[in-house]
Amino acid sequence: MPIERRTVRVMSIACGVSVANLYYCQPLLSNIARSLGVSGDHVAYLPMFTQAGTALGMLAFVPLGDMFPRRRLIVMMCLAMACAGTLMALAPTLAIVNVAGFLTGLTTIVPHLVLPFAAKLAPDEERGRVVGSVLGGLLTGILLARVVSGYVGDAFGWRAMYWIAAASMICLAIALRYALPYDEPSGELRYGELLRSIVRLVATEPVLREAAITGGMLFGAFSSFWATLIFLLGTPPYHYGARAAGLFGIVGLAGALIAPGAGRLADRRGPAFTVTLAILTTIASWVVFAAVGRLLVGLIVGVVLLDLGVQAGHVANQTRIYALNPESRSRLNTVYMVAYFVGGALGSALGAWGWSQWGWRGVCMAGVAQGSVALIVRLQNRRGA
Repeated sequence: MPIERRTVRVMSIACGVSVANLYYCQPLLSNIARSLGVSGDHVAYLPMFTQAGTALGMLAFVPLGDMFPRRRLIVMMCLAMACAGTLMALAPTLAIVNVAGFLTGLTTIVPHLVLPFAAKLAPDEERGRVVGSVLGGLLTGILLARVVSGYVGDAFGWRAMYWIAAASMICLAIALRYALPYDEPSGELRYGELLRSIVRLVATEPVLREAAITGGMLFGAFSSFWATLIFLLGTPPYHYGARAAGLFGIVGLAGALIAPGAGRLADRRGPAFTVTLAILTTIASWVVFAAVGRLLVGLIVGVVLLDLGVQAGHVANQTRIYALNPESRSRLNTVYMVAYFVGGALGSALGAWGWSQWGWRGVCMAGVAQGSVALIVRLQNRRGA
């Protein structure tokens, strides 16, 4: 029975609205620092805590989708995100903000519960279209989150953004409770068995290990940029605020729209070739940032290249791992996405540290270094699928 279009739209919206919670903080870092009376160097580590929480949430909670009804789990996670957003809005100190950021990441796993749910509900002949539609909502949420938070932060203050986020999660939980169909879990594996099977996949699948490392390094390079952009835009010659930082999410849309072509390139030339090209594109973006990042046109070109490289690498890497073992796709994706967000947390931390030590030059060094690690790992395994 074909999945209803209304259900697909609801899932797409759910992915976009929920994943946005991870990215609201990035244009608001300077606002948060001023509000709490701390330096930008200290608050710059907030994205690291958020992404570290997401990595742990992926490992701890996503496998539960194979054990419990996904609708119930998704609704519970939406309510947990509302609690995390409320804590962020009320946080009196940077330490509490960091805890709230970690909890936000820990609970923002709804997209990774919705995507396999959509794939399960869709018939074989429509699965690609359905998953593509849901991923479109996810990408839109990532891109627009920075735009919305930059505007709200400038107009009403950074705490208002998190009150809005908490309210939106409560509304989303109510909507999904009635809009999503009930699904019966397979119940084939217990939680401990699921985790042990994940460890076995890491030990026995070299392509999975390589994809996890290269994907993590690419997302780390991406996160180094977005975690520090607001600080660059606050210095000469820019002197921009949160709203301008958020608008760069729209600039990144150009690269993201081109990225789906990576799937077709992977079909023609192979996903390994596409990953290599994506890594080189990401490194090139950081070369542009280092050379002409103080000019607006250079910054825009670099953002387009960065988004293109990271999105293309992500698509190609997922193509590679899904081909390894069709029966283990959820667990393969768990390994990959945990490494992806661990890389993002590391990249945010490296970007913040580079900024505190050497300013924008230090951030560029961190970006090039992570891209170089990805390239070395890819070339060492160049015969892989």
